Amino acid sequence: MNQQSNLSPELMTTNPDDLLTETKVSDIKLMLRKEPEVQNLARTIDERDQIKILEFGKEPAVQISRFSDQILGNMRTTKVEDSGELLKTLGHIMDKFDAKDFEKTSEGFFGKLFKKGGKAIERLFGKYQTMGQEIDKVYVEISKYQKEMVDSTNMLENMYDQNYQYYMTLEKYVVAGEIKVDELKNSQLPQLESRAQSGDQIATMQLDSLKNAIEVLEQRIYDLEMAKMVSLQTAPQIRLLQRGNTKLIGKINSAFVTTIPIFKNGLIQAVAAKRQKLVADSMSELDRRTNEMLLRNAQNISQQSTEIARLAGSPSIKIETIEESWNVIIKGMQETRAIEEENKRMREEGTKRLEQLQDNFRKMKQA
Repeated sequence: MNQQSNLSPELMTTNPDDLLTETKVSDIKLMLRKEPEVQNLARTIDERDQIKILEFGKEPAVQISRFSDQILGNMRTTKVEDSGELLKTLGHIMDKFDAKDFEKTSEGFFGKLFKKGGKAIERLFGKYQTMGQEIDKVYVEISKYQKEMVDSTNMLENMYDQNYQYYMTLEKYVVAGEIKVDELKNSQLPQLESRAQSGDQIATMQLDSLKNAIEVLEQRIYDLEMAKMVSLQTAPQIRLLQRGNTKLIGKINSAFVTTIPIFKNGLIQAVAAKRQKLVADSMSELDRRTNEMLLRNAQNISQQSTEIARLAGSPSIKIETIEESWNVIIKGMQETRAIEEENKRMREEGTKRLEQLQDNFRKMKQA
């Protein structure tokens, strides 16, 4: 349908959300009556052609019906279920994290680790290497999901504007029909009634045809009003979907897209620092035992241990930072699940409402 319009700037800049107020709708009708485009539409109505009257405004009315179907389709094809699987997967990965793995370990542990050799070190950190790879995969999927939600929100905004255009087009046809009805009732009808009362038989037949045309046109105006109400009540459903998407985008961005890289980088550095510390302490243990057997020189052992510890250094990211990042991600998962459940409930309610509106509209069309 051609969406071009010759309406005045005042009408074209009307906020679509204002249509929900009865006063604003009334004001728009008054302004439309003065629009040349609407007056031209009224002049195209031929009261002698009932078929054309029945088809008056047919195209925008059909578009509204198709458009509401499109909204329902968008509700049914949501990817909230996919995001739930992502959160579940991320939850399993985050469960592997244990802050105790990065706490200071007792000397007895290093003695056992020294006896078991380097393979024990690799086994200790193997799960964190795997965890980092799994986090990367989930991060990529979450980023894709966020982009899809942003695209969906933008698409819904376009749909909202398109729905407004449909509404205004229907309103033009309704007002044009009302103008024509007023003209017929106030001009032609009194003239024919006067002639019919004076005994003009042709005027009597014309009067009957005119009354029938007026009745058909009023019925058509009513049908267009019903289609317009479908458009009007579709707008809040679109906004409902947008608000749900916006909440999800904000939560995904704050809890996952931003925090996951911080957590992963901190985890990498903590693992590297821990590995260095374990190796350094293992070397210290080896040196101490060797020097005890060869020289029994406790002073040299102490000095060498101090130097190795100084070289090993401390990690650049504290374990508290990693724990805090972990808590943010877990909290984000919980809040996101809650938002998704609420959005799902609102979508189901909105879907039922739209389907009921469409069913009522079809029944009135068939009546």
